[in-house]
Amino acid sequence: MLSAANIDLFYGASQALRSVSVSAAAGRVTCVLGRNGVGKTSLIRAIVGQRPIRSGRIVWNGEDITALKPHQRARRGIAFVPQGREIFALLTVEENLKTGFAALPRGQRSISSEIFDLFPVLKEMLGRRGGDLSGGQQQQLAIARALVTRPKLLLLDEPTEGIQPSIIKDIERVIRLLAGRGDMAILLVEQYFDFARRLADDFAVMDRGEVVLAGAANTMVESNVRRYLTV
Repeated sequence: MLSAANIDLFYGASQALRSVSVSAAAGRVTCVLGRNGVGKTSLIRAIVGQRPIRSGRIVWNGEDITALKPHQRARRGIAFVPQGREIFALLTVEENLKTGFAALPRGQRSISSEIFDLFPVLKEMLGRRGGDLSGGQQQQLAIARALVTRPKLLLLDEPTEGIQPSIIKDIERVIRLLAGRGDMAILLVEQYFDFARRLADDFAVMDRGEVVLAGAANTMVESNVRRYLTV
């Protein structure tokens, strides 16, 4: 289980996160919701170790990982799909997938056939450069690359952004399947309520660097959540 507690994060003198707490448990999808600029990406980058925090504590499966480097967290089963995908445009699909090997022991450095069961289009495009794929295909590649690491915690930062509806449905199907297996915790950052509502077991709604609403999805009042998502 992931527990991020009382996280404060600064960019210079500007405070991006104010005592933010969020958790994620195996077999459940926790959705962090909020408008652009409220601190969602800062939170997820703090959890994976890409941004240092001023105070607070991040615990994963009983271990305090607050001081660990990103690659150390990856080797503990934490995988991140960043906003904007950040695939390697000049590498082939297969080479992009193999970049996930860095987090694995040598004996586990293989691409599971399950990756292509989840994303069949990638098997057809193994030799194509990442930059030649459509935006939706690149998003599938970014998620697949994270799954190559065999994570126990998967963090996704706005995976629906700029993606065509058919691919959004595919991504939704994959997230639901992964959560349904019961051995992976999923933390999903989103600003689109309808997508989040279909997947979420738990919500954390952010505004101005703080969590303003949190709880099980079936206890949340939709109108209360939506008022923090409208511009």
